[in-house]
Amino acid sequence: MIEDSKSYTSLDVWKKSRELTSSIYTLTKKYPKDELYGLTNQLRRCVVSIPSNIAEGCGRNYPIDSIQFFHIARGSLYELETHLYLSLDQHYITQDELNKNLTLIIDCKKLINGFINYYKNLSK
Repeated sequence: MIEDSKSYTSLDVWKKSRELTSSIYTLTKKYPKDELYGLTNQLRRCVVSIPSNIAEGCGRNYPIDSIQFFHIARGSLYELETHLYLSLDQHYITQDELNKNLTLIIDCKKLINGFINYYKNLSK
């Protein structure tokens, strides 16, 4: 195994994605109740996917397997970003709330891209 299964909890990319998850959960608490199974659910599902796939990728035995999970986490960041723009369009969030979360998303994208590159170098 490339990394100890518990070491992922010390990674900046995992910590930042947890911060983003917490932010989205707090944000979606104020969404209309009729969105519980719509945008609220979609936002929460994709944001939880980010740290979860990072953790799962770190638990894999081969870099190529790990990279696949990191790509899924990155895809979830893009999905989350889209859901936030849709939330703005529906006036569920303010521009400031969008900007705050987009900043966290950008930070996560940079970290996950660096992590993917690191693992690509391991697989060479």
